[in-house]
Amino acid sequence: MTQSDVEIGLVSCTKSKRKQATQPADLYMESAFFRKAREYAEANHDDWYILSAKHYLLDPYGPPIEPYDETLSGASVDRKRQWAQIVYDQLQDEGLLTQGNRLMFHAGRDYHDKLRPLLDNTPVEIEIPTDGLQYGETLAWYNEQL
Repeated sequence: MTQSDVEIGLVSCTKSKRKQATQPADLYMESAFFRKAREYAEANHDDWYILSAKHYLLDPYGPPIEPYDETLSGASVDRKRQWAQIVYDQLQDEGLLTQGNRLMFHAGRDYHDKLRPLLDNTPVEIEIPTDGLQYGETLAWYNEQL
């Protein structure tokens, strides 16, 4: 990577959450997937964010948020498109959709399916290292990488 190139990890939220308000990076630590994806993102990417069904693109070290029960799994196509557009706009506002940047999705299809087509018209590269893997295979992939 050149000086201006940045690799950004995008880690999806999970159903399992702590029971009290906390920083986003710690809210989802009840989930084995989130713990492993976070550890991987912190060790291997220049920066990382959380893809939240409720809060969209979250700074992991931003202000505390309350636990919530919302997911994109089973959501309507319209809801997923709306969510993807807001996340796209946030990525744009953060200046992350520039030449040389790479977005690495650590998320299920519900969190990248409708977003990827929006990103096709940007100069960023996209990778989904665990795409197509089942849950157990995904955890094993992170275990091998860490």
